[in-house]
Formats: sequence, structure tokens, C-alpha cells
Amino acid sequence: MPKILVDADACPVKAEIKQVAEQFQLEVIFVASFNHYSVNTNGENWIFVDTGKESADMRMMNIANKGDIIVTQDIGLASILLAKGTYVFSNRGELYQEEEMSLMLDIRYRHAKERQQGKYSKGPKAMSDQDRSLFKDRITTFLQNK
Repeated sequence: MPKILVDADACPVKAEIKQVAEQFQLEVIFVASFNHYSVNTNGENWIFVDTGKESADMRMMNIANKGDIIVTQDIGLASILLAKGTYVFSNRGELYQEEEMSLMLDIRYRHAKERQQGKYSKGPKAMSDQDRSLFKDRITTFLQNK
């Protein structure tokens, strides 16, 4: 049975993930840094890791298995986990594809270089209720067809 792993530090769709997991009776594991620690986890499965830059990513890579479902907005992490045979969704419900990763990583690299030169873009737009609903619909449809 697959599990859902969530890169939880900045994930805006935790409630939707919990609803879908309950519907399909899947285990959810939220992975976050100690910066986001809370004693009130409402009985959810949370793993808290060091605050180091890649700590959450490393833990997710170590516990992910082929067939698991991952939710992250980190393209680098998505690329690595796709190679492990997992299914990776963005916070907006986009299912990442291995054949798209080279281009996405290249774009990420170019944006990082621009930021080093002092050029900043606006970043992603804020999540709307419609975006949350679309995420939930996409992951639900994926699980129904799996």
C-alpha cells in the first residue's frame, strides 16, 4: 500500500491531503524542520528534522519507496524521487514527469543565477480556494485511476 509523503514546511494543501488520504485509507507522513515543530499534531504522523537546508529532503528520500505519492514544490527533490519510482505532485496538483525534469531543473538554475545578480521575479501567486480544490481533484482522480 503506498503512503503519501508531504514536504510540509511550506505546503499549503495539508488539509486537502488529509481528506484524500482518509478517503483512500492511505498513511500520510508530514516531514518538516524543527522550525515548524508543534506538540499539537492532532494524531497525525509528523517527522521533524534538523533545520539544515536539505534535512527534510534527505529524510524524504530515505523513507520514500517505489509507488509512494510525494507532495513537494521542490523540483530538485521531485527529480530525485521520480528516479526512485514514486509519483510526485506539486502543491498545485501537477504530476511531475521524469521527461520534464531536465528543463525544469535548467529553469530553476537560471532563476537562481538571476537572483544572484539581483534580479527578482514576483514568485508564485497565492493559493486560492480554487487552486486547493484543483489539487484535491487531481490527486483524487490519480488515485481512482491507479
